[in-house]
Amino acid sequence: MSSKGIVKRSEDFSKWYNELVLKADLAEHSDVRGCMIIKPYGYAIWEKIKDQLDVMFKETGHQNAYFPLLIPKSYLSKEAAHVEGFAKECAVVTHYRLKNSEDGSGVVVDPDAKLEEELIIRPTSETIIWNTYKKWIQSYRDLPILVNQWANVVRWEMRTRLFLRTTEFLWQEGHTAHATKVEAVEETEKMLEVYAEFVQNFMAVPVIKGLKSENERFAGAEETYCIEALMQDGKALQAGTSHFLGQNFAKAFDVTFADKQGNKNHVWATSWGVSTRLMGALIMTHSDDKGLVLPPKLSPIQVVIVPIYKNEDQLKDISEYAHKLKKALKELNVSVKFDDDVNKKPGWKFAEYEMKGVPLRIAVGPRDMENETVELARRDDLTKSTVDQNGLPKLLLETLDKIQEDLFSKANLFLKNNTTQAESIAQMNDILNAKGGFIEAFWNGDSKTEQKIKDLTKATIRCIPLGNSETGNCVLTGESNSKKVIFARAY
Repeated sequence: MSSKGIVKRSEDFSKWYNELVLKADLAEHSDVRGCMIIKPYGYAIWEKIKDQLDVMFKETGHQNAYFPLLIPKSYLSKEAAHVEGFAKECAVVTHYRLKNSEDGSGVVVDPDAKLEEELIIRPTSETIIWNTYKKWIQSYRDLPILVNQWANVVRWEMRTRLFLRTTEFLWQEGHTAHATKVEAVEETEKMLEVYAEFVQNFMAVPVIKGLKSENERFAGAEETYCIEALMQDGKALQAGTSHFLGQNFAKAFDVTFADKQGNKNHVWATSWGVSTRLMGALIMTHSDDKGLVLPPKLSPIQVVIVPIYKNEDQLKDISEYAHKLKKALKELNVSVKFDDDVNKKPGWKFAEYEMKGVPLRIAVGPRDMENETVELARRDDLTKSTVDQNGLPKLLLETLDKIQEDLFSKANLFLKNNTTQAESIAQMNDILNAKGGFIEAFWNGDSKTEQKIKDLTKATIRCIPLGNSETGNCVLTGESNSKKVIFARAY
């Protein structure tokens, strides 16, 4: 066991993850099976993710809107592949009223309040949004529509895990409409780049960009672009998807526009989204046996100051210094907490902020005040140093940047060291059983071959890497001119 009784990653990665989420105060299970309560500290991290992505979406011309949580069942029937993809995950509202039971034991569903048409709690919003776009779009002048929604969705899950897979989760879903296929494909690829930039530059998580195979494609899409990340246990995690929907939803909902020549055409569509699953990626990529490790750009608290004192006079002196430092750092847009809680000892605070992944910790006591120094501790590599108080704000800013860079470099090295080529199913299994990771192998493009490889290895095609034209012999059939893909066991 490591600090606070968290199981080591090497002993039980799954248990380590679950305990870390609970002990770092990120989330907890709710009384509603499969649903979670995101606690204030966990939600503060999600807000940092949300706020930064929102800026990036708006910089690329998108606007936020909100659409209903409840979708008429008939809407889902209009796009066959889409409804087939989500039918088994839908929660259905059948009645609109409760009443007191006759025996006084509580409330029951009023049988007289049955809905004429059942309503589906949104698993995703394509259908209701495209039914709306039909009213918004008449002419080429109405295009493009670049809309994003921050919302919750429900997909009924039997096996859940906090952040990674829950019945209800938070996400954003972009839904855009375009006059041409070229514009829609450009939008799909642009949003994939936005996701990749965010995940790599802010989450410090390296990703592989690619296309999904037909078997793994979003229901109703013509192409699904994705970014795939590798967790410390060697399993892959899909970190974001961007879908080129073609004209499928426009045809299903009869969304047409008059072009400049007056001809009627069906609109071209995209959708794209990331969810609170990113929280899971953040945790599993960087954290260690002592708790959470957060990249500074997404940490709610970037610097914590812990006073060490024996009496009130010492605390007063340290507090004056801490508030001056806090003010200076605030001017540099660094988030700081001065923990002067007299009911908790410094050692307890050190362990607490270590568990919560605060990037930098400053400890300052009477001797430090005399020497004009502080003890600076980095959360990522657990190093400590005594540094001069003069010029400290600038040093802290530089150190935060260094931590951000180092976390990405460490994760990127792990990705490279755990990406392995395989030329046979036996070799694939040997690698996957030994260390997991990404497997580069060739595939003949046939969905039956893909399914058979999955059956034999429990690995799926995570993506067909963008820009890779390399060909070789299929890992299963030996056929030449097969395309290189990335296999992995995944969350």
